[in-house]
Amino acid sequence: MSEIGLRERKRRQMVQRLSDVAVGLFLEKGFDAVSVAEVAAAAEVSKPTLFRYFPAKEDLVLHRIADHEGEAARVAGEGPAPLAALRRHFLAGLERSDPVTGLNDHPDVLAFHRLLYGTPALVARAHAHLERSESALAGALGGDLDARLAAAQIIAVQRVLAQENWRRIAAGERVADVREDAVAAAERAFAALAEGLPHLV
Repeated sequence: MSEIGLRERKRRQMVQRLSDVAVGLFLEKGFDAVSVAEVAAAAEVSKPTLFRYFPAKEDLVLHRIADHEGEAARVAGEGPAPLAALRRHFLAGLERSDPVTGLNDHPDVLAFHRLLYGTPALVARAHAHLERSESALAGALGGDLDARLAAAQIIAVQRVLAQENWRRIAAGERVADVREDAVAAAERAFAALAEGLPHLV
């Protein structure tokens, strides 16, 4: 393995370790009750070291969804038609209970979602993540006003579908009981998008 490859692997391991330690503390005590200094101490690193990997406390949590930021843009580019590709991708996510679709009842996933949606600072940071996803998708669709309008609609639909699934799961329903409704809702939503955005079908 090259030196650069080894360095990158060690960086990713450190990022993951810091995030795991932080999320564990946040789940135990609450996001606002844990300081960055406590996270650094628990991870046995200095505060400056922690900030070198995570510029903000919220990023320690949002790291877990950061890899989804460019996902819609990537999927839209896979073709043959952007909206058809995004629809297939979302339905495939429901099929495998991808946490990003909200259709996942694993205790760790539910705890993470409660932390994320129950903390105003994290909700605000997640909104910024969605804006970047929207911007990336708009770029993949051409970057003009029509592309930005389409991207805003698509990202909003995916967000609302996922939040509805998570709301039902968090209320105690089982994935098996929600899946059929989740698929039907996704099909309806993407059909409506297709009707309004025929140039992307």
